[in-house]
Amino acid sequence: MIAALVARSLDRGAIAFLALLGAIGILVPVLNLLLPTSSPLYLSSYFVALFGKYFCYALLALAIDLIWGFCGILSLGHGAFFALGGYAMGMYLMRQIGPRGVYAHPILPDFMVFLNWPELPIYWYGFQHFAYAAFMVVFVPGVLAFVFGWFAFRSRVTGVYLSIITQALTFALMLGFFRNNFGFGGNNGLTDFKDILGFNVQAPPTRAALF
Repeated sequence: MIAALVARSLDRGAIAFLALLGAIGILVPVLNLLLPTSSPLYLSSYFVALFGKYFCYALLALAIDLIWGFCGILSLGHGAFFALGGYAMGMYLMRQIGPRGVYAHPILPDFMVFLNWPELPIYWYGFQHFAYAAFMVVFVPGVLAFVFGWFAFRSRVTGVYLSIITQALTFALMLGFFRNNFGFGGNNGLTDFKDILGFNVQAPPTRAALF
C-alpha cells in the first residue's frame, strides 16, 4: 500500500535517479571487494570512503532542498542535527574501544581519563549497545527539532529571523560541544575508533559495507 503510493508520487525522472543511486550503492562496494587491484574497474578504499562522503553531503543537500525549496523555510542549522546523530554513533564507537585505548581504561574513553573524569557521565550510559546508539541517532536530533520547531512556529518566527535563529542554535551547540567539561571530546572530538559490531572499521570489507 505505502510502496504503491510512493511509486505513484514519483515521476520518471525521480525513479531513474533513485535507481541510479541504488546502482551506485551496489557497484561501489562490489568493485572494491570483488575485483583485483590490477583491474581497470577496481575502486580503492579511498574512493569508497570518498563516495560515502558524497552521499552524506547529498543527504544534507536533499534535506535543505526539502525544507527550503518545497516548504519555503530557510534553515542554516542542518549541521547541528547531523552532528548530533554523528556524535551518537561516535559515542557507541568510543565505548567499543574499551581497554584497547591509550590509557587502557575498561570504561572511560581516553579523553576522559586524560581530563581526570572520575566516572562515565550518565548520558553515556547505554551507548555500548549498537541498537541503543542507532535509536539515539534518530531520537536526539528529532527531539531537538521538535522542541525548536514548536517554539519557533508557535511564536510565528519566519523568514530571515528563523534562519538566524537556526544558525545561532548551531553555533551554541558547537560552543557547548567544544567545552571539555561537557564530555564530548572538546576540540579534538571523538577519535581512535576501532570496531563497529565487532568488525574493524579500518578493514576494507567494513569500509565497503558502511558505504
